Amino acid sequence: MKDIINIAVVNFTTIWGNKAANLKRIKEYIDAAGKRGADLVVLPETALSGYDDDAGKPRVEKMHVLLAETIPGPATDEITEITKKYNMYAIFGMPEKDKSDPSIIYNSAAIVGPEGVVDSYRKIHLPFSEADWAVRGDKPVLFDTPWGPIGVGICYDSYCFPELMRYYRAKGARLFVNVTACPNAPCTSGAAELTIPAYAYINYMFIASSNLCGYDKSSFFIGGSSVIGPDSNRGGTHVYIGKMFNSAGSDKPELFLGTVDLSMADYNTDIPIYRYNPKVNGPDWRPEIYKELCQDILDTPDSQKGK
Repeated sequence: MKDIINIAVVNFTTIWGNKAANLKRIKEYIDAAGKRGADLVVLPETALSGYDDDAGKPRVEKMHVLLAETIPGPATDEITEITKKYNMYAIFGMPEKDKSDPSIIYNSAAIVGPEGVVDSYRKIHLPFSEADWAVRGDKPVLFDTPWGPIGVGICYDSYCFPELMRYYRAKGARLFVNVTACPNAPCTSGAAELTIPAYAYINYMFIASSNLCGYDKSSFFIGGSSVIGPDSNRGGTHVYIGKMFNSAGSDKPELFLGTVDLSMADYNTDIPIYRYNPKVNGPDWRPEIYKELCQDILDTPDSQKGK
């Protein structure tokens, strides 16, 4: 398994509702990253369409529903030509149309590799107005690469539901890809700024985030595309690539590319969270107990109603 990987993350400004223009620019960013030796390039949530909702319109007339495509589909077919050319992986956000039922739309991340479409990750948790056009996904996605498995999440999944990232790390992922559309609002930008370094630290893994930047339709997005991972001094985290959320100049369109050593996810900790600990005859992480806790919640009357 390889350790050294070249990663590109993109601060991307969408042209809201203009799929053709967005796809053209997505392809050019991926091509530019490929020319510079990227093994993996990540673009934001809904990069293909734009993020903001068509407030007040019926669902069937909403922009995301009208512009949705299947995966594989026309957009991923065009991206595949580039990933094959440069022997690379690309992940980008788009509204995905269900193959078996075109009325079902997901907020998805398309995963395209050297051999073509690898998979799609369908956002499991939908905040704000996203549920007005999208249906929730129901499974995590790990995809195999020469650098081991890589896990994928989208925005709200990453900031507010640490279970997903912990699952990926326990399955052997050293890298988590956060495809995001994080706007300039305290509840979202604050969550991103606080949780990404914290989760990189407590899970001893690298997190590659790619965010929208600038104005979409009505929202202003903060950028902050970056790769954050364990610090070599074992005492925290470090921004290896890009600019962290809310740092100076982090909201400008830009492609950030750099090289990280994923082996540092294992060597920069003495704490056996996921590794075998001989003192307790297993890892410190205890999924058998968490399973019981979750089952208790499911078995508690009204627990799913928030009462």
